[in-house]
Amino acid sequence: MQNPYSSGVKVSQECLEQFQSLKLGRKTKYIIYTLSPDNTEIVVSKTSDSSNYDDFLAELPPAECRYAIYDFEFQKGDEGKRNKICFFTWSPDESKVKQKMLYASSKEALRKALVGIATEIQGTDLSEVSYEAVLEKVMRSTF
Repeated sequence: MQNPYSSGVKVSQECLEQFQSLKLGRKTKYIIYTLSPDNTEIVVSKTSDSSNYDDFLAELPPAECRYAIYDFEFQKGDEGKRNKICFFTWSPDESKVKQKMLYASSKEALRKALVGIATEIQGTDLSEVSYEAVLEKVMRSTF
């Protein structure tokens, strides 16, 4: 029996390959995912090696949903730099209700396929995905 909260949307192989590249190679800094034009598959929209967090935020459209992975680097006390792989669900208030519902019901398929995510971030506006907001959430999840 199919999960009633699942949309039946599949995760493309490229999504998994790009995630492994980010996780293991540490050359990619972030990946933006979107739904294919026919809404049957989650696909890679963009990858980047830019470590500028503002560049990443600029890739989140103001009126469309997206998923994203960001290799978040931060300083924790005297321990030096640390990294946490963050999974973002971007669902801005301005996006269409149907799109929000499709992204919400498809999220779990992608989330389960990407093994090694440390923190989940949900954002409906830029304040919820600001560097400071993400840093606070990452610090709470770090022992």
